Amino acid sequence: MTDELRTERMIGAPPGVVFDAFTTRGGQEAFYGTDDPGWIVDSRCDLREGGLWTVTFGPSNDQLYEHRSVFEVVDRPRRILLATTERRPDGSSFAFSIEFTFEEQDGQTRMTIIQSGFPTESLREEHGRGVPHVLDRFERAIRASR
Repeated sequence: MTDELRTERMIGAPPGVVFDAFTTRGGQEAFYGTDDPGWIVDSRCDLREGGLWTVTFGPSNDQLYEHRSVFEVVDRPRRILLATTERRPDGSSFAFSIEFTFEEQDGQTRMTIIQSGFPTESLREEHGRGVPHVLDRFERAIRASR
């Protein structure tokens, strides 16, 4: 297993707003979406400890990724912990964990994402390249909804 991947972003809204945006369809679609036309995102979320969050996403129906996550901790508006299995278009899969924290700081939210348990360095790096773009889209969705 490889070291964790940690990303932080200050978002100009209080933690409750950021948490709620993240756990609703629009926020989830922004989080897993892309600016490419035709990109597919299907998110189904049962927001409770033990609940299942399944997100299918990708450029076409024959190139879809799936994140199947079980909520281990739901502590609104502070923290979410997920046990996630990622299924890739080539049929391979791997399990890892994702923790999201939402900390108030001067009327804003420090959103931290910690992903750990990647089986290879290349998978950790691949996820690391995507996270800044994910947070850009998510932050734009929050601004647009306010």
